Amino acid sequence: MAYKPKNTHERIVHRLKISLGHLQKVVEMAEAHKYCLDVIHQSQAVQKALRQADELILENHLKTCVAKAIRQGKDQEAIKEVMAVIAKRN
Repeated sequence: MAYKPKNTHERIVHRLKISLGHLQKVVEMAEAHKYCLDVIHQSQAVQKALRQADELILENHLKTCVAKAIRQGKDQEAIKEVMAVIAKRN
């Protein structure tokens, strides 16, 4: 039976480990001179897994840190911080 992460932290770590496994496979394939498009497909899997981890981390940040900042009246700082991360993503 497959491992089922229980909470947000476990889900994030699980996603990152999946990314690492895919990345290790990309390196192995490149070292072995595998077919270029196969390497790209595997690389795309790494990127997708990392995007999914980023989404989980951001969602958790919004639900915890940003929500707390808003309650403390620090909404502008929290919004600016999140927007800076989103700007780097593009």
